[in-house]
Amino acid sequence: MEELFWQLNSVNEYFGIFITWLFVFSFLFTLSAAINKQDKSRVHLCFIMMVSYTFSLFMDITTAAPHLKLFIFDVLTIAVIFMWRIFLGRKIPYGFYYLIVGLAINASLFMGMYIDNTLYGNWDFWWLWMLYGFLMPIIDITMALILTINKDLLKLVWLIKKLKSSIQKPN
Repeated sequence: MEELFWQLNSVNEYFGIFITWLFVFSFLFTLSAAINKQDKSRVHLCFIMMVSYTFSLFMDITTAAPHLKLFIFDVLTIAVIFMWRIFLGRKIPYGFYYLIVGLAINASLFMGMYIDNTLYGNWDFWWLWMLYGFLMPIIDITMALILTINKDLLKLVWLIKKLKSSIQKPN
């Protein structure tokens, strides 16, 4: 399993480019689909993600604390998405929820890797690295896919609404 992780790590830069292209594709697709529609919320969210992932490509991962920098990118992207929600988000697409949850998980994994590598100096393979290596690509692809098709594939929005309604009910 450790060898597979290191092999995945060797294609990290190419995978980052692939994910960025997925967000570029999502942006262009939603832009063309919403050209004559009033609601451009998915276009806005796709644009935010495209810009965020494009800027993260220019970060040199060989510098000190790359996971901390990626954590900051994700937190800033979440903040921008919330600002979009406050100022421009009239209709909230499914992608909004998937982006917030996906970026929060990614940020948590980046912080965990930062703490493990930089603060503790651990460079031995263990389950956190495996979780990071397999979960990160799945989350990124899912976010781009949900923005493109605008469907609640994993029933995340349904679950959030269900939890929200159960919390609001008086006992």
